[in-house]
Amino acid sequence: MQHVRYAIAPVILALTIIALGEAHAQYPARPLRWVVPYTPGGITDSVTRIVTQKIQDGMGQPVVVENRPGANSIVGA
Repeated sequence: MQHVRYAIAPVILALTIIALGEAHAQYPARPLRWVVPYTPGGITDSVTRIVTQKIQDGMGQPVVVENRPGANSIVGA
């Protein structure tokens, strides 16, 4: 049983090293999408656009605000 542990340990170490390399990938790889379940121009839309601008400045990643009104806000949920 001891030999099996010594055989598996390098495999686990190699998989851990591979996973760490993937963890350092650029996140997110595409623009963030923020869905607002209300019509454009309302207070929720305005506040969302202010917040996403701050997120965009902080992360350096584009943030897209998508308004999806309808069905008593269920469409955007």
